[in-house]
Amino acid sequence: MWDLRACSLYAIAPEQKARTTYDNILRLTDDDDVKQPIKFLRAREIVHFQRFGETLEHVKDKLNSKNYYAYNPSFDRKIK
Repeated sequence: MWDLRACSLYAIAPEQKARTTYDNILRLTDDDDVKQPIKFLRAREIVHFQRFGETLEHVKDKLNSKNYYAYNPSFDRKIK
């Protein structure tokens, strides 16, 4: 069975790692020419994280409504 939760954590982890990296860079520099693009990239990662979460919820709702990847009696029908 496909584990949607494990897959989602795997997909979201790079965004969180990138965000942490950007936070660390911002702590190390005082140069505005460096800070501005890093702040933009950090904000972009936050938006990606939010969109992945929203998409995951949408996919889970759709999968649950059609009963895919779970017990589905129609799959167990005997074919004549």
